[in-house]
This record gives sequence, C-alpha cells and structure tokens, in this order.
Amino acid sequence: MMRRLFIALFLMMPLAALAAGGESVPFHHETNLGNQASLQRGAKMFMNYCSGCHSLQYMRYQRIADDLDIPEEVMEKNLMMTRGKIHDTIQGTMDAESAAEWFGKAPPDLSLTARERGADWIYSFLLSFYRDDSRPSGVNNVVMSNTAMPAVLAPLQGYQALKHEEGEGGEGESHGGDHGAPEFELVQEGQLDPAEYKAAVGDLTNFLVYVGEPAKLVRYSLGFKVIVFLLLFTALAYMLKKEFWRDVH
Repeated sequence: MMRRLFIALFLMMPLAALAAGGESVPFHHETNLGNQASLQRGAKMFMNYCSGCHSLQYMRYQRIADDLDIPEEVMEKNLMMTRGKIHDTIQGTMDAESAAEWFGKAPPDLSLTARERGADWIYSFLLSFYRDDSRPSGVNNVVMSNTAMPAVLAPLQGYQALKHEEGEGGEGESHGGDHGAPEFELVQEGQLDPAEYKAAVGDLTNFLVYVGEPAKLVRYSLGFKVIVFLLLFTALAYMLKKEFWRDVH
C-alpha cells in the first residue's frame, strides 16, 4: 500500500509543477541573490522602465533601501519614480481606468511573479519580444503569445525579428546556449549589445526574485554564519575529544 502511495505521488509531481506555473520556457537564468550590485541595478531598471505601469504592492521602498544597502536619499531622489513616500508600498503611476484604455486590462502586480512563474519565465519573457505588425503594439512575444505589454525595454534591446520558433529549426539546434530556443535576428539596434542586454535582464530578474521573497537574503546571510559556527564548533569538539581521550590512548 505504501509503495503504491509513493508511486502515485511521484507521478503527480509533474502535474503539481505545471499547476504552480512551471511552464516550458526557452532560456535559463541562474539566479544570484548574493550579488548586491546586480540587485541594485535590477532595482534601478524596474523603477525606470516598469514602475510606471506595474506595482509591487507587497514591497516598500524602505525595505529595498535597507536590504540592498541603498542610501535613503538616493532612493528618494533617483529611484522613487512613482507617487508616495519612502515608507509606502510601490504603486504604479498608471490608474486602472487608463491602463484598461491603453492595454485592455490593468498591468499585473509583479510582487509574486517570480514565485508564481519562476526566474526562467521572467528572463525568457523579457528576451522574447519580436516585431509583429499584426499586433496593436507592433510586437509579440514567444513566451506569452499576443501579450498586451509593449516592448518597454526596446530602447535598450532594439527590435528583433523571429526567425523560427522552438522545434522549427531541426533536431539539435540551439540559440544562445539554450537547446531548442527560438532564434531571433536583430533588425534595429538598441543602446546595449545583445550580451549587455541579457546581463541587464538578468539583473532585473534577480531583483524580481528578491522581491518575491526578500527574507531569502536574511536566510542566506544567516546560513553562512551557521555554517561557520558549525565548523568552529566541530573543530573545538574534536580538540576537546582528543584532550579527554589522551590518557586513555
């Protein structure tokens, strides 16, 4: 009976992952919450390019400043692009009525997007805009087809055309080190070259992963201290054991 239960749970694991937002995405992102400079750059990107439409309703400016070691005056002067004070939660500047008029619906809050969809999804989505004249915004997206979101990062990335989607290029083809990924062709250059843009999107992804669970930074810091303590305690315990058993041996 127990064996059957374990088999049933094992078979249900892929369905649970899919229900939790585990979608197939073309690019992989290695999250690094220990890179404070990356998180700071990601915060800057979000405030400059995303906060006009998207909110982070579970995050406060003050918490970001404290966690990422950003002085309050820098946060208030350079990163608070939206209304409110430093102790407020982060709200987009576009109201729901205007958003519905422009995009058909209000842009979603991004506080928990990384926990819902995963870092790979965010990273892939931001890399996968391509020109599509049939869409109102002039662009479409491989990861979220017919998305209402315009290519807000186009000034950085430029515009790209879709050459083929996943599975169309033949067996074994890959792009950018990601097997089976869609292949794009840059048709209009942006401010950054492709490698720089990928790094910038990686910073933004890191930041949104941090926003989804800011306590991770505390856990990582505490975990390092615990490991150091255990190593020191093990060494002390070993020396104490040798001292106790010295006369016996």
